[in-house]
Amino acid sequence: MSDKLPSRERALQLLIENGCSLNVVNHCVAVAKLARETAEGLKKKGLPVDLELVEIGALLHDIGRSKTHSVNHGFEGAKIAENAGLPEPIVSIIKRHVGAGITPEEAEALGWPSNDVYAPVTLEEKVVSYADELIDGGKRAPIELTIEQFSKKGYPKAAERVRKLHDEIVALIGDCP
Repeated sequence: MSDKLPSRERALQLLIENGCSLNVVNHCVAVAKLARETAEGLKKKGLPVDLELVEIGALLHDIGRSKTHSVNHGFEGAKIAENAGLPEPIVSIIKRHVGAGITPEEAEALGWPSNDVYAPVTLEEKVVSYADELIDGGKRAPIELTIEQFSKKGYPKAAERVRKLHDEIVALIGDCP
C-alpha cells in the first residue's frame, strides 16, 4: 500500500480501467468538484482539511460501482482500492461514504466484516460522503431530495444520518456549500 495519492488523471484512469460506466465517471467528477469546493470552504474557516485527499477520494469513491450498484459498492470499492495499492485514507473514504455511513448492525446484516468501521470519521471522509449525497447522477440536488429518497425507499435511519451530516457540515462551513 502506498502513502502517495494518485494524480487526478490516474484516479480517472483507475475508474475506467476497472470498468466504471461513463455515467459513474461523470458522477464521480461532479462529486469531486463539489467536495473540493466544500473542503476549500472549510479550510477558509480554519479547519485542517486535506484538499487533495478530498478531491482524489471523491473521484474514486464509486469505483466499486464497476462491480455492483447495490449498497455493497462501497465495500467492493475498498477491496479494489486495496488491491490497487492505494493509500489507506482513500480506501477508508471509499468504504465509508455510502449513505452517510453504515452502522455495525447494518454491516452485519450485509455480511461485511464486523471488525471495521463503515461510517465517515475524518473530516475528509465526511466531506466526500456529504458531497455524494448532494449529487444526483451528475447534477447538484437539494439535500431534502436525498433525504426524501432515502425515506421513500424505506431507509429512515440513512435519511437521518444524511440530515445529521448535512447539519454538521453546514455548522462548520456556515452555509450550505
